[in-house]
Amino acid sequence: MNRLFPPDSLFRNRTFAFYWTGRVAAVMAYQMLAVGVGWQVYSLTNSALDLGLIGLSQFLPSVVLVLVTGHVADRYDRRLIARMAQAVQMLAAAALAVGSLQGWITETAIFGAVFVIGGARAFESAAMQALLAAVVPRDKLPLAVASNATANQTAVIAGPALGGLIYVAGPAVVYIVCATLFALAVVLMSLIYLDHAPVQREPTTLKTIFAGIAFIRSQPVMLGAISLDMVAVFLGGATALLPIYARDILHTGPWGLGLLRSATAVGALAMALWLSRYPLHGGIGRLMFRCVAIFGVATIVFGLSHVFVLSVVGLFIMGAADMVSVVIRLSLVQLATPDGMRGRVGAVNSMFIGASNQLGEFESGLTAAWFGPVAAVVIGGIGTILVVAVWMRLFPQLARFDRLSSANAAVASER
Repeated sequence: MNRLFPPDSLFRNRTFAFYWTGRVAAVMAYQMLAVGVGWQVYSLTNSALDLGLIGLSQFLPSVVLVLVTGHVADRYDRRLIARMAQAVQMLAAAALAVGSLQGWITETAIFGAVFVIGGARAFESAAMQALLAAVVPRDKLPLAVASNATANQTAVIAGPALGGLIYVAGPAVVYIVCATLFALAVVLMSLIYLDHAPVQREPTTLKTIFAGIAFIRSQPVMLGAISLDMVAVFLGGATALLPIYARDILHTGPWGLGLLRSATAVGALAMALWLSRYPLHGGIGRLMFRCVAIFGVATIVFGLSHVFVLSVVGLFIMGAADMVSVVIRLSLVQLATPDGMRGRVGAVNSMFIGASNQLGEFESGLTAAWFGPVAAVVIGGIGTILVVAVWMRLFPQLARFDRLSSANAAVASER
């Protein structure tokens, strides 16, 4: 394996290579499943609100389990937690396949399966975030975060496109492929070897359970970055409405839906690849604010577009701009958090991500049901731009934050 990569490549580390590939398999499976579920639910109900409820069904478990998932990730083998969570997602995808093949599938059954998958992903996300710092040296963490982002976005590109194409053969086929990819992820997680001492377990108390929340609240730079990304994507996310745009506004089919979902990921992947080659340096905070504002403008362009190519361009820019804030946020979390707390801090961070994505999908579906899909997206884009202005005043420490390499010093000075 080492002969395939240059001497300074992270992929010469077999443990990171297994981690990265397993991440691709799991995220690709989830993204394919999202296309299948979205199209199948909209075919069954023709309801924008039901599309939003898909996001809500995924988000609720992460809220309910946020304190549990982080605590578990800091007390038990994170590799085992990730494998078990991926196995549960595999079984849920298999159940959706069986229901689709036998014809008894309903929107209620789909919501139930999505709820189970949301709970499993909550455990998986906390464990995987905490595990990343254990598979690479500390000085390589920012590059590992960017490379891990390429894993996510590679899967987000390939997953929806393949899901849209495979859906032509029926939703059951999509779900079968998803189950197979989840099984592959389980195998790859089993190959990860860590040679350092396990994290010492703290006695379980209310203080240790809530430690992740308390830690983030005590760090203005980290709190500002996480909350800015959450609120912006919550307002500006239009993913839940893509089936409506594909069928009713842009007049395309499942393949078009797959391309629309992939467009955002293509932009994000392009930016992640750039950042993995050219890491961020000075002016980190102001760069994050600028990119979130660009995200809002691109959201408005997408919302108003009735031309497929322009819509794809708008989504591409949204993905690229969002990736900058994602890398900044995740790098801050990894660099500034002690290893013994990474599970709890990662779980809270994952809840913020879930709020911006899944709960944002519910908000988009609800707003679309009230005002129509175009108005819902445009309102969200305008709201994102307004959030940037508000957050610059609420979190001046973030606006002044200069370099990721100073994350430890910044946190120490804020304690």
